[in-house]
Amino acid sequence: MATLAELQAYRERLLETRYSGIRSLTDQNGEQVHYRSQSEIERAIAALDAEIAALTSGRSNRIKPIMTKGLEP
Repeated sequence: MATLAELQAYRERLLETRYSGIRSLTDQNGEQVHYRSQSEIERAIAALDAEIAALTSGRSNRIKPIMTKGLEP
């Protein structure tokens, strides 16, 4: 499982690839990844966005007290 920093870095490289018009990039292992189309790159970015959101939207450690004046008759 990749770390949040690795996913964000890969997403940035994919965005650079998409904006440059090139359809291939080298991943952190030195392997070439070739995309058939710009839409395939966009799907990869969307998948990364979902993974990043899942890692960052965990439960909060904060406690939010809810107070009332008491029960009304």
